[in-house]
Amino acid sequence: MKTKFASLIIVVVICATAALIWAWQPVISAVGRAATSGQDPQLILRGQHIVALGDCMVCHTSKAGEPYAGGLPLRTPFGTIYTTNITPDPDTGIGSWSLEAFKRAIRYGVSRDGHLLYPAFPYIHYTQMSDTDIEAAYHYLMSRTPVSYMPPDNELLLPLRFRPLLAFWNLLYLRPGERPITPAADQQIERGRYLVNSLGHCASCHSALNVIGGEAKPALGGGSVDAWEAPALTALAHGRTPWTAEQLETYLRSGISAQHGAAKGPMRPVTDRLADASQADVAAIAKYVMSIQVAAAPSQQQTASGQPLPQQGAVLFAAACASCHSASAPMSMAARRPSLTLSRSVTADTPVNLIQTVLGGVPWTVPHSGIYMPPFADVLTDEQIASVAQFVRVDIGKRPPWLNLPQNITYARKEMLP
Repeated sequence: MKTKFASLIIVVVICATAALIWAWQPVISAVGRAATSGQDPQLILRGQHIVALGDCMVCHTSKAGEPYAGGLPLRTPFGTIYTTNITPDPDTGIGSWSLEAFKRAIRYGVSRDGHLLYPAFPYIHYTQMSDTDIEAAYHYLMSRTPVSYMPPDNELLLPLRFRPLLAFWNLLYLRPGERPITPAADQQIERGRYLVNSLGHCASCHSALNVIGGEAKPALGGGSVDAWEAPALTALAHGRTPWTAEQLETYLRSGISAQHGAAKGPMRPVTDRLADASQADVAAIAKYVMSIQVAAAPSQQQTASGQPLPQQGAVLFAAACASCHSASAPMSMAARRPSLTLSRSVTADTPVNLIQTVLGGVPWTVPHSGIYMPPFADVLTDEQIASVAQFVRVDIGKRPPWLNLPQNITYARKEMLP
């Protein structure tokens, strides 16, 4: 017993020492922007594609702010984190960062001045990037116009404001180092694996999180982001209409699939950015994702057979939705919008994505996208939303009624508050 206790003490001391060493990192000297002047335009273009694959603009741009200038609030169970300015402004951005400092942030989650970065910045995935991809991303970001903007201070629980505590989290979840593409029978799938697990950091959203914010197993088995469901990427082959790699590629590049529906919520800006990535890389992502499908698990959906369908839902749908979503609607026929019977928001076990879509709509975010839906949060009451959602679910989707719709709608409205 004494020997086991002594061994435990030794392990604790070693882990604590390693964490303390990790917690205190040196400052890397500042550099001037001249260090990035005169770069090869092809390197800048490659960096633009890398940054698009990494979704950097998605998180580092607030709704009313300049691209990459930060300030977007990321709500977590531990408080709100505001994203940083990654434009080349020397005072409020990364204009004074060397390539060495940038690479350290990507690989180890450490800022130029030595403080540890919060894992809302997905360095546990970015660490797998190749040196050439990191360098290209650096030079692209440094080629952009500087924006002088200081994001708000983070609003976190008091203990988590002490950044050295992150060293213990890193010991658990960070495995630093490049994961290069290895020789394989199918190089496209191997390229997709690299992109999904590193730049794409897909598991950050599509995996459940444990009590300390670490990604739970199985990876890509489904998660939740800002009260939206992020479906399991390993189960796309088992829905009512199974996905194909070609359909997934189209969805990722355009934000819409005629067989499955449109990208909404947190996924919408991701598809907006992937439109700027190379077609070959998006095709590789789609092929890899479809190669990791697992056997379908029994559905946990609770049914409520025998519930009468409120007539109010049919009336509301006819008044507010049918002009775009009925089979004969000109909008559906002209724009080839997918039928609601195919939408995962309608057929999923949980109603959260349909509720979020009705409340917040689908904004018209980029000029080349024809995907739009007006918000109804200020138009319909919770009771009306529940009625129309249940009508769409049962009458159009031909699925069992959802339970706990009112509670889900109340929670979704609460999450929409600033």
